[in-house]
Amino acid sequence: MNRLRFLASRLVQTLLVLIIIAFITFAIFSLWPSDPAGLACGKPCTPDNLQRAREFMGYDQPWYTQFWHYLVGIVQGRTFGQGASAVVCSAPCLGYSFRLSTPVTDLVVSRLPVTASIAVGAAILWLIVGVGAGVISALRRGSRLDRFIMTGTVFGVSAPSYLLGLLGILLFGFTLDMVPVSGYVPLSQSPVDWAWHLILPWTVLALISAAIYARMVRGEMLENMGEDYVRTARAVGLPEKRVIGRHVMRNISLPVVTYFALDLGSMLGGAVITERVFSMQGLGALLMDAVGTVDVPVVMGVTLVAAAFVIIANLLVDAFAALIDPRV
Repeated sequence: MNRLRFLASRLVQTLLVLIIIAFITFAIFSLWPSDPAGLACGKPCTPDNLQRAREFMGYDQPWYTQFWHYLVGIVQGRTFGQGASAVVCSAPCLGYSFRLSTPVTDLVVSRLPVTASIAVGAAILWLIVGVGAGVISALRRGSRLDRFIMTGTVFGVSAPSYLLGLLGILLFGFTLDMVPVSGYVPLSQSPVDWAWHLILPWTVLALISAAIYARMVRGEMLENMGEDYVRTARAVGLPEKRVIGRHVMRNISLPVVTYFALDLGSMLGGAVITERVFSMQGLGALLMDAVGTVDVPVVMGVTLVAAAFVIIANLLVDAFAALIDPRV
């Protein structure tokens, strides 16, 4: 009952945080110096045409009315304009890009598979490599292997992702001609080509994040291996594999899962640099293009979706903590 009450309270807090983030995002872009109606007005943009554009797009109303319509549109959809020229944006409506003549939700849905493919594949790779390297380094503390792994993590932590990406393209793409250096193939079209085009982006992202996870896991393991419960488990004759696997790994799982969920959530919001380096049209590329063309509805929609991914990931971490930790 306590766990259910805890999860229910966290769910309510998550909804409130989403509304607050939506308000902050809306307020920031409502103060944007560029007028979206002016950009959509065309040339010549007379005062009458500008006023009609503002009325059609809903920018003639007070900011709080615009925000309310924005929230309502997410739940039940929204209609811009009236009569035969009206534009219908079905729920969940995150806005409408008048520059692209497409609902923002459709743009996000069309780009999300690219970003999700990059993020999920890289996350699985960095979790396996990072946790594995951290465990081995902790168990072989002070050895040459430990020093080698920790030296490698320093390089991984300090190297910028764009630099690793460009070096990977130069070496494995152009010099050795081993892997594709750009483009995306949908999973439904060809699973093999899908994975083949993502190997380099996965590797670049995994090298950076795996280094962080390796250092974190090593530190957590060394700290837990010095605790009384580990010495007690060894004193009663438990095998070392069981002490490490059942007791130590269980205690370090919560911080690992916490970081993993938050990192994956933020990555799903758009791997901007990676998508740019490898010419992949995901959410990050959509956001950068929208910023460059001052497409405010798209910027707002992608920002809100990215924040929602992080908040939902945080909620899942809280649910996981409630399941494995009776004190929650």
